[in-house]
Amino acid sequence: MKWISYLAGLAGLVTVIVLGLQQNWTDIGQALDHAGWALLWLLPFHALPLGLDVMGWRALLRPSDPERRAHFSFLFWVAAIREACNRLLPVANVGGELIGIHLVKRRGISGAATTASVLIEVLLTLLNQYAFTALGIVLLVCTQQATGSATTVMIALAASLPLPVGLVLLLRFGNLFSRIGEIAEKMFGGESKLAGLLDGAQLDIEVRKLFDQPLRMAAAGGWQFAGFVVGSFETWLAVKLLGAPITIWDAVAVEAITQAVRHIIFFVPAGLGVQESGLLIFGHMIGLPADISMTLSLIKRLREVLFGLPALLSWQWLERHQKNLPPEQVAEGA
Repeated sequence: MKWISYLAGLAGLVTVIVLGLQQNWTDIGQALDHAGWALLWLLPFHALPLGLDVMGWRALLRPSDPERRAHFSFLFWVAAIREACNRLLPVANVGGELIGIHLVKRRGISGAATTASVLIEVLLTLLNQYAFTALGIVLLVCTQQATGSATTVMIALAASLPLPVGLVLLLRFGNLFSRIGEIAEKMFGGESKLAGLLDGAQLDIEVRKLFDQPLRMAAAGGWQFAGFVVGSFETWLAVKLLGAPITIWDAVAVEAITQAVRHIIFFVPAGLGVQESGLLIFGHMIGLPADISMTLSLIKRLREVLFGLPALLSWQWLERHQKNLPPEQVAEGA
């Protein structure tokens, strides 16, 4: 239901405007002047946490790609597109995954295996989000004794915990996609286009294959969690460049809890208003002035645009270019 996404996006935009009007833009401008061009270091730095995420995805995909047709640089490019779609477009954090599956399939890798790797990767991301948020709350309580708001975030996360737990059980034991195919056949009569595209039985098999490799899943989860932690250094570096005092532990705490809030309110496109509110609230807990927190949010959004826009443009160029190529060349050059 796109109208919900549009309404949420509009509400988020209004929130950003209201929060922006309450700030001293002279102080924000001075903070940006203090940081200067050094802020551009955030662009290459972001490649590090993204690369760690790619290592996790590659570990899940490797059994179905012994020839390594989806090599690291290709998966990094696809991951950048996935992230840009989910961060910059109103796709409710799922459109990027569908595009990623589409691009990897072009390399001649099984569609069911590719989809299974993305599903498990998303599941591990959800679980790592809980672990990372718990780490952030512990750090926030230990360093700032900020128990009130931290407890609120913990309660909200605990309330949403049955969702990933239920998803784990469904994927592991429920033959979820076979059942979806059966329901589609009953609803539309005979084998529907959805059932044909989904190939539910094979997808369930591929998902179970990954569940039967706990060491591989643990390795993928480890790479992801490392990406979460390393990504928080973006916050530390940006605040340092803006001239405000912040410890590494405070940066991890703020990044973890702000991401958790975006995770809970996932339906707001690009986290409009959610990220700004989170940084203002939790930044205040660690002693960051409101203008620094707002500037940090602006820097994060600028980094998302500058890092993600080239990925989106390259993807669109590829789509248009390959329309005129024969299928065999598409598979080779994707």
